[in-house]
Amino acid sequence: MAAPPRRSTREDAIRLARRTFLSCRRLDMRALAAELGVNRVTLYRWVGTRERLLSEILWSMSERFLESESARLRPRAGSRVPVLLTEFMHHVLANPGMRRFLDEEGDFAMRLLTLADGGFQPRFVAFVRALLAEDVDAGRLITTVPLDDLAYTAVRIVESYVHLRAITGEPPDADRAGRVLAALFG
Repeated sequence: MAAPPRRSTREDAIRLARRTFLSCRRLDMRALAAELGVNRVTLYRWVGTRERLLSEILWSMSERFLESESARLRPRAGSRVPVLLTEFMHHVLANPGMRRFLDEEGDFAMRLLTLADGGFQPRFVAFVRALLAEDVDAGRLITTVPLDDLAYTAVRIVESYVHLRAITGEPPDADRAGRVLAALFG
């Protein structure tokens, strides 16, 4: 007797959505539901809207990179934040799925990733703030600027240079942002 077919789960939906994004395909909720063998109501109940799902996928990939790189950069003189954020931008801009997202859905990508209610930006700011607090506690950074403001400003610099095409029409530029961040934390 054959085992009944395995039913898709929320985790399957997230994995498939991540694979779809990384394979440079637009994330379409109808196609995702069909591939999982569930209806759209079930998919939306599992993962929320397309915007929420994309935000979750992008944050999980970003957080993994930021955590591993910040651990690697720990034994530095001075704040590791400018180097980490510059490396992060290079990583983001080298990702084919992210490049497709920025090129084909640039305005939407910018809104999703830079607005507080999108869910991505507050976590990014909190991550950077925690790193800055560690740097201050370890004596690697001395600042009179409140850490919340400094973290927000650093993230806004990253956002400005990643979304440069949507803002000014210029190509994204991690190195220019890196120079600004180095000057800010110098």
